Amino acid sequence: MTLLNQKQKHRVSFTLNGVPVEIEVAPRTLLTDALRHGLGATGTHVGCEHGVCGACTIQINGAPARACLTLAVQVEGCVVRTVEGLAPAPDQDGQYRLSILQAAFRRHHALQCGFCTAGILMSLDAFLRETPLPSVEAITEVIGGHLCRCTGYAPIIDAAMEAAAELRGDAKHV
Repeated sequence: MTLLNQKQKHRVSFTLNGVPVEIEVAPRTLLTDALRHGLGATGTHVGCEHGVCGACTIQINGAPARACLTLAVQVEGCVVRTVEGLAPAPDQDGQYRLSILQAAFRRHHALQCGFCTAGILMSLDAFLRETPLPSVEAITEVIGGHLCRCTGYAPIIDAAMEAAAELRGDAKHV
């Protein structure tokens, strides 16, 4: 690609939180910008813009990925899930409820300012789908890729362990 056509727009089609979308972007548009400014998925936060803080973590084809390190054109044909896609479908009254993991975060006060929370939820959601019986050490490893300045991580670990148990059917919380 030459410098002369860098301003050329590209149409990118993918599935976002279960809905087919199409967006027109410049070749160098970051996925964070396409999601937030082009598609209104503002739950994906922009922190360091270097892939270090984890605030922009989403899932691409089920795997956690840093949206600030991904070009929008790279998700052509992919399935992208953001924190907005974690909640189950609305009930018959049109009300959304929290996912098991989100509800555990709420019960354990595993968030304070909330800036890092979306990225942590997306990483843990993918991890718990693959690891139904995680250890505290494994969860610590997963969230080690996220910077949180408020919680001290302990309530996040507690929430993840509780959510894992509930997802396995070992515990039920009200």
